[in-house]
Amino acid sequence: MLGMLSGTSCARPTNFTLRLRPTMIESTYLRNRFLIAMPQLADPNFYQTVTYIGEHNANGALGIIINRPLDLTVGELLDHLQIPVGRLDIAALPIYSGGPVQPEQGFVVHTPLGRWGATLPITDTIGITTSRDIMYALARGEGLEQVLVALGYAGWGPGQLEREMAENAWLCAPIDPAILFDLPSERRWAAAAALLGVDLNLLSGDAGHA
Repeated sequence: MLGMLSGTSCARPTNFTLRLRPTMIESTYLRNRFLIAMPQLADPNFYQTVTYIGEHNANGALGIIINRPLDLTVGELLDHLQIPVGRLDIAALPIYSGGPVQPEQGFVVHTPLGRWGATLPITDTIGITTSRDIMYALARGEGLEQVLVALGYAGWGPGQLEREMAENAWLCAPIDPAILFDLPSERRWAAAAALLGVDLNLLSGDAGHA
């Protein structure tokens, strides 16, 4: 279930492939930021979602939706992978629907960065890992301080996310690790917007983006 990071746009087929070591970082790119769905975004894949953007460059973007828990726990996933888990608190953690692309693929957003078989480093402390070794460590409660486990991801082709931003489909905010890892999932959409001083309940369909 856990493999290497690669994939296509969630809206249209593309040749976008994730690079583990980005070679181009510009201020206009949204890497390591929250992407917050505007209230008028009706796409059921993204309605009232918060997406953590792990990569964004000229080839496109990749993110993990962080506020859509599945009816599945880490304990159940580890049992499916035949990995024994000894800690009830870890077993009880929710699994999230990370996006509509490759919903069978596992992604672990985590701190610290550590050294794993297949990791996309986002910052000096946050990474997204897809190799099975991190699941064994998670089951043992070793080497990880904060985790969010998701199945699937959200992907955009070249220029696609930029166009959607121009169409006022999204807000963009700096990340807050407390929202990413700790806040109850049903509060994350409003809390992420509040980082910008925005009350989503007051936004109309023609409101602009920040």
